[in-house]
Amino acid sequence: MAKRSSMTARNAEILHSIVHSYIETGEPVASRTVSRRRGDGLSAASVRNVMADLCDEGFLAQPHTSAGRIPTEKAFQSYVRSLARARVLAAELHRLRTELGALSSVEARIEHSSHLLTEMTRSVGIAAAIPTSSQELDQIELILLAENRVLMIVATRDRMVRNRIVTLDEKVTQDDLQSIRNYINRNFGGWVLSRVHEELRRRLEQESAAYDALLKRLTQLYEKGLLDIGLLPEVHMEGASYLVGLDLHLTQEKLRDLFRTLEEKKRILQLLDRFLELPNGELSVQVGMADAHPSMSGLSLIGISVEMEGGLSAKIAVIGPMRMNYEKVISAVLHMGQAFRRIPA
Repeated sequence: MAKRSSMTARNAEILHSIVHSYIETGEPVASRTVSRRRGDGLSAASVRNVMADLCDEGFLAQPHTSAGRIPTEKAFQSYVRSLARARVLAAELHRLRTELGALSSVEARIEHSSHLLTEMTRSVGIAAAIPTSSQELDQIELILLAENRVLMIVATRDRMVRNRIVTLDEKVTQDDLQSIRNYINRNFGGWVLSRVHEELRRRLEQESAAYDALLKRLTQLYEKGLLDIGLLPEVHMEGASYLVGLDLHLTQEKLRDLFRTLEEKKRILQLLDRFLELPNGELSVQVGMADAHPSMSGLSLIGISVEMEGGLSAKIAVIGPMRMNYEKVISAVLHMGQAFRRIPA
């Protein structure tokens, strides 16, 4: 017969008190410490009995025979679930909205958001803007450079800007580029990018295109990737240095693996996709990330996804030690998510 769980309200209070104490000190917590903190006359012996039950249920571990207990990943998960949803303060929200709203592009907002998250939490701040095929074209700009190179700039209506330099096989003038620019902006401004590609491809495949000078030059640029901005996510991360001084029980090799993982945008996006699976606006908390990478077993991730105008999804997250100040980090992530939702693209 399975053992009945002894997680009563009192046991939960004791467990969360142990987690809170461990977050503060990083040291195993003794029953006498818990008893003194409660102030309700519960003896150290009674607390020891509860701690023994919590050990049996996988919430606590005892590193040494005579030492106190330390919370397991399971205990941290229980503790985080017990935290009340942080109240979003109007003054802090106004500050974040003002700072982000003053920036003219999504890229700048994403970069500054990772900085703000790190500043607020003293942990790794991550912010990403994930484009979709529903992005709408605002306008393009074409600038002739030396040696027959062309700078192609594409701006979408969500204020994302992409650029690419290409080298053309045939000579072109700035007047030619201006004509192509006007043609694209006049005919396709406001179109969803996927539709622009389809229509341009259809027009360029017509036989008459071979006899039209403008379309012939446009074909050159299209084949070099005009409007093919790749819908690449904009990802920024800051604060990895805060992990250096933490006792993550990692060898030097595993610590290097951790930093290599955090340096790769592709790996960061995989982490966000994996752990931010809840609906937009709902906070996600992942305590312990060993399943993602062995070097992340001592880390937790708190994040949120936010839908933005113009076909963008913003993902805001903080990665920190399992002993992080969860209340503070949850508050920071919720504030940033609210700020992004309320800024017009």
